[in-house]
Amino acid sequence: MGRLIAVVLFIAVLVPGVLLARAWALAAGRRAVASAGVEFATPTPEGAATLQRQAQHGRRVRRLGLLLGIIGIVVSVVLFAEASVFLWLPALGIGLLTGVLLAEATRSRPRWRLSSPARRPRRSEQISLWLLWTMRAVVAAEVVVVALMWHRDALPDSVGWVALVVPLLAWALAELALLRALARPLPAEGADVPVDEALRTWTAHLVTAATSVLALLPLGTLLLVAGIDLGDRVTEGVDLVPVALVAGGFAGVAAGLGVAGFLLTWLRPVQAADRALAG
Repeated sequence: MGRLIAVVLFIAVLVPGVLLARAWALAAGRRAVASAGVEFATPTPEGAATLQRQAQHGRRVRRLGLLLGIIGIVVSVVLFAEASVFLWLPALGIGLLTGVLLAEATRSRPRWRLSSPARRPRRSEQISLWLLWTMRAVVAAEVVVVALMWHRDALPDSVGWVALVVPLLAWALAELALLRALARPLPAEGADVPVDEALRTWTAHLVTAATSVLALLPLGTLLLVAGIDLGDRVTEGVDLVPVALVAGGFAGVAAGLGVAGFLLTWLRPVQAADRALAG
């Protein structure tokens, strides 16, 4: 009976990760709609210039993220020597995802004429609120887990600082990008509205996905470590806590990798069709 309960608990803890992956799969529909709106519209010269400028900005800042990742690899080699063989991939990933967040948080405002009086879209028109609040909840959960494990001396100081600072910094950049996308008024020209909506949609999903990955992967790893450590202790009867922690860890890592896969589909910049630009 105890094994059955453990199996049921393991499966139940995996369910949120499956639901999150499904929600990101459904978000592909938003991308398709936004992309189609841009392709079938005929943007103004200001709108076309905005698309080109935003794409160039994204590429430049993401290259900076790659540089940050390489610097992180060098620093890990200096600090951890042979142990850094396991750290180069996380360091590179952190740098690349930081580049994605910086690119979205530092985008310049479009130069088209703004609507008067100012009109702004609702947040739910840009991204599913479920995805947005899940990202925030995951960051909060990761911070709590790090604090608890650090307080119990289960984490080295260097690991604790990285696991605490990186998700919080990512969350701050994401909230900044989301706020800027929400506060920007709609364009005055109707032909530029699809372009504006697509840019907002891309920004919202990119920063939400990047922050989710930077929180889910360390959260899952920490839960796995905690579950394995607790599983080594001798107890009477069935101890479900290690099972729940290991299941949560697997779910977190799997969800993080899944969201990273969906993130790759959003990295291509918004583009207008050639026939639309030709008028």
